[in-house]
Amino acid sequence: MIKRPIVQIDEDKCDGCGLCVNACAEGAIQIVNGKAKLVNEVYCDGLGACLGSCPKGAITIVEREAKPFDEEATKKHLEFLKKTESPLCECMAFVKNLKLSNWPIQLKLVSVNASFLRGADLVIAADCTAFSYRLFHENLLKDKKLLIACPKLDDALFYIEKLTEIFKVNNIKSVTVVRMTVPCCGGLSWIVKEAMNRAGVKIPFEEKVVDIDGTLKN
Repeated sequence: MIKRPIVQIDEDKCDGCGLCVNACAEGAIQIVNGKAKLVNEVYCDGLGACLGSCPKGAITIVEREAKPFDEEATKKHLEFLKKTESPLCECMAFVKNLKLSNWPIQLKLVSVNASFLRGADLVIAADCTAFSYRLFHENLLKDKKLLIACPKLDDALFYIEKLTEIFKVNNIKSVTVVRMTVPCCGGLSWIVKEAMNRAGVKIPFEEKVVDIDGTLKN
């Protein structure tokens, strides 16, 4: 044992969103029983890459007696996680059935630096679209990553700022906005275009509109 920096997680503050799991390149943090856990201190390098990912401020770096970081053990741990496709949370079984290739999907919960965003073709969809269009997964999500948001009920400015950062750092290949035909849903396209403008990037953009009768208009 040596005294060194290491992650500490406040379970009372943790809401189990899983963002820290994405942020930890060593796989030291996993969701267990709905809470983030440091599964083994030898996997934690103490550098704190997970700190900025936690929306609840549940993660801190403390200096305490701990086993040294073990790079070789960490490599084996990551290989094991890859082979077993260890889920980020209990809901991943549901996700796999729906053929999603990334998690989380709610824009509020996605880390700006999530690995699945790098070089991605993005579908940014209004919440209601997947419930309204029966072939959403088959026709719109092939080889693409999904983010969902509601332009009516959620904070548009927050989404603009979040997407601006995502567009700046991830070399996004294309963006397809999927929205409902109702007027309140049109704001999603504006949010995305405004974020591109603020990020100073030109990304191929397409809009798909779902009618309330469940058909895809374009």
